[in-house]
Amino acid sequence: MKILNGSELAGFIKERQAHQVRSLKTKPHLLIIRDNDNPVITKYVNLKIKYGTDIGVQVTDFRAQSPAEITAKINSANQDPKISGIIIQLPLVDKDHTEELCNLIASPKDVDGLGIDAKYDSATATAILWLLAGYDVDLSQQKIALVGRGKLVGAPLFKMLTNSGHQVELFHRGSDLTKLKQFDIIITATGVPGLISDSMIKPNAVIVDAGTASENGVLKGDVADNVRTRTDLAAITPVKGGVGPLTIAALFDHLIQASVNSYT
Repeated sequence: MKILNGSELAGFIKERQAHQVRSLKTKPHLLIIRDNDNPVITKYVNLKIKYGTDIGVQVTDFRAQSPAEITAKINSANQDPKISGIIIQLPLVDKDHTEELCNLIASPKDVDGLGIDAKYDSATATAILWLLAGYDVDLSQQKIALVGRGKLVGAPLFKMLTNSGHQVELFHRGSDLTKLKQFDIIITATGVPGLISDSMIKPNAVIVDAGTASENGVLKGDVADNVRTRTDLAAITPVKGGVGPLTIAALFDHLIQASVNSYT
């Protein structure tokens, strides 16, 4: 069984990005806005800060207390020439504000690709496609199931895959997931620990688990633990180091490009 190791691929991308940053006139600056200290959010913010430091990029972690404070910070950052990219670290405490706040980010600075006029594709969706391509997983003539229709992964990835002419069926956590056994490639991103069980997956399937949640202080994916003990799968992402590292790499790729665009 092939392990889809995103950390390994991200390492090569990171070296290239560090070289790019050294050649830029000004250092890119990423602003991360969040409104809570959820363990998953804190983990990813800290990973982005470290990644930025490693490649020579400035990263600011701004903790907002309300949607109004997020709005004010975005409006200010949109006008600040020293800030190359802006992201809102999701999920927000009040998820109802997600779309309106993401849409406030100026298109040239929307490096997560979540706003209505985003110039860049979703970083996580891009990472999943990079991961599959990096391990020579051919999507053509394959039945692809996408579990989760969220703004961060499911919705943009569904659009990207269908626009490329692939056969994709979209599921959500309330769907009849026993039907997943009909699919060759299963990509899941619901944040529901253990949602995808062993009985839902056929032999020789490819599994990409992009779901992350905290359960009793432990980070968990959508795929149940017993799935990972199977030896008859074609490929699967590891518990850690699958999609996450490449998501960060894709985000900083967008940031570097945004920085270049700001002075060209």
